[in-house]
Amino acid sequence: MRKLAIGTVTTGALALSALAVPAAQAATPDLVFADVTVNKGKAIVVGTTNDVTVPVTYTLTRPSDLTIDYENNAAGVLLYRGSLSSLDNEIESDASPTCTTTATTDTTITESCSDTLTVDPSFDLFEAADATTWKVGGFYGQVASDLDDSDDKVSFEYGFAAWGNKGTAKIQRAAKLTANASPEPVKKGKTITVSGKLTRANWETGGYTGYVSQTATLQFRAKGSDTYSTVKTVTSSTAGALKATVTASKDGYYRYVFAGTSTTAAAKATGDYIDVQ
Repeated sequence: MRKLAIGTVTTGALALSALAVPAAQAATPDLVFADVTVNKGKAIVVGTTNDVTVPVTYTLTRPSDLTIDYENNAAGVLLYRGSLSSLDNEIESDASPTCTTTATTDTTITESCSDTLTVDPSFDLFEAADATTWKVGGFYGQVASDLDDSDDKVSFEYGFAAWGNKGTAKIQRAAKLTANASPEPVKKGKTITVSGKLTRANWETGGYTGYVSQTATLQFRAKGSDTYSTVKTVTSSTAGALKATVTASKDGYYRYVFAGTSTTAAAKATGDYIDVQ
């Protein structure tokens, strides 16, 4: 596990590294996380440079005598791979959610909460195994500290709890697709070659690498039309290269379309215009 901080609770410069603590030193309350929805149920598509903002909504039921101030304690949602006791990777919220009380009893308060996870590919994603379906959980963390060392003593007390299997969220690699039709201009009845390349995010290298042995669809849209139609399908070869030949018949645009896989998002190339004379 590369990251140990779950539930960012700060007191001054102190950050709570919950799972780095072998045993909780302070009691943690029982919280109930329910109806968790991550990214509106859609896959989270991540490239190699830009952060991806992921909306999260959930219901939180807490003891009525517990105040969560997001200074000395915090609660939120996390994504994780592996088990709670032995994480392969995790991503958690580092901001305060917006919560509205929806119900109360003598002992509990139920709130409807919205939060945001930020996925930074250079920090949160490390390997091909991260392109998969993650589990969703809830966490609570608290910290108490005495940083006054005038008596030559400082102290920190931590408490942490996590609740797993509250849902799932899929993270996929972003894909890129290109298309180039040539020669241009071309005489009617002659052969057009449409070349392209299918690549996808590689979080280990921080770049895009060819996606081989994948099916892509070559499509054509005639000049003046708004609709693409399928011409043929091809399979990507070395370094994700695509190549197809067609007979020139009319002016228009050629593009490749990739439907995506379980680990890699769909992609469409920008249409390349060809002038048929």
